[in-house]
Amino acid sequence: MSTDRNGLATRTIEFMTLSNTSDPDCLTHPPLPLPKSLSAPERAAARFAVEGNVVITGGAGNIALSTARALLEHGASGLVLWDLETTLRSSQVAVHSLATAFPKARIFSVAVDVTDSRSITDGIDATIQTLGSVDHLFCFAGIVGCFPALTMTETQWRKTLEVNTTGAFLCAQACATQMAKQKRSAPGCSITLTASISGHRVNYPQPQVAYNVSKAAVISLKSSLAAEWAAYGIRVNSISPGYMDTVLNAGEGSLAEMRESWASRNPMGRMGAVGELDGVCVLLAGKAGSYINGADFVVDGGAVCF
Repeated sequence: MSTDRNGLATRTIEFMTLSNTSDPDCLTHPPLPLPKSLSAPERAAARFAVEGNVVITGGAGNIALSTARALLEHGASGLVLWDLETTLRSSQVAVHSLATAFPKARIFSVAVDVTDSRSITDGIDATIQTLGSVDHLFCFAGIVGCFPALTMTETQWRKTLEVNTTGAFLCAQACATQMAKQKRSAPGCSITLTASISGHRVNYPQPQVAYNVSKAAVISLKSSLAAEWAAYGIRVNSISPGYMDTVLNAGEGSLAEMRESWASRNPMGRMGAVGELDGVCVLLAGKAGSYINGADFVVDGGAVCF
């Protein structure tokens, strides 16, 4: 991109390529209908079947591990969990439990820093070497910081956006580059980013401007990538969870007061439980989600109604 203002009028801008179903090589045709020979239970299972291999960033977290189990239950043939080495070490028992429960699936973990493009490339290489393809990506890696805007440091601001937004883009870009080479037809490959209700509104009572901005950016990122990458047979969507009852939101003191505030402002009167994102993740990766592209699924018990 030229920094010369005089050159702006003569610059060349690339055009986005949309899918064209009249092209014999088009990857966005509807999937084949389910065989009529299947029984009703078989059709139900096939509708939500997950085919291929899954990469999950932030893969050692409770929500990611629950999602991983659900995707394996619905047929994923391979799974690789990307996370920081220290986090993976602390979750070895949980990863081993997955491998024991699904002996026919290839399951392993790779130490990946989502803010480091070289680390991501190494993660892709290890994934392809073991699994052969990348068919679905779920980006759960993220951090939370609650800092008043007046006193927040530049480092705190940049770190939050670096992990939550730039990290999501770098992982999506790397996986999409591999997915595009695979030329997989409908239901195609899928990328699911993790946004938040914090990207839709200002949450109360905690001050978290950097986090809110990072998640609003993820929602916009999802839409832009969905538009650009559909022609490659890649669907890009996002999930916006509400407050989830995980270790990140556990504790006493002021955090206990916040938990009470969050629950009291939710129509369902509680936080989300681990496992309550599994269904939408299965939907987005499976045949049932073949025409879902550029969508954001708010899963929050109705918190954003207010």
